[in-house]
Amino acid sequence: MKTILTLVLAGLFACGGALAADTKDTKAAATDSKMSQQDKMKMCNEQAGDKKGDERKAFMKTCLSAKPKNKMAMCNEKTKGMSKADGDKARSECMKAS
Repeated sequence: MKTILTLVLAGLFACGGALAADTKDTKAAATDSKMSQQDKMKMCNEQAGDKKGDERKAFMKTCLSAKPKNKMAMCNEKTKGMSKADGDKARSECMKAS
């Protein structure tokens, strides 16, 4: 009888540990997505520049709802229209930024 009780308690303890691990993973995923949104907000604010009022509001809406791009694509987009030397320097700095 004691053996069965011990096995049942051990089983419950093991299940509880697995549940706690799943909860931690879920919280980590939520934190990652929150950081991503914060980074996106920061990037959109920088790109908005001197826009004011309705123009800024419209820009921010489209910028924040856009699908995330990889860092290289984002840096390439920022350097469009620059000369090769200026673009290379700006891309390098963009890629180093976190």
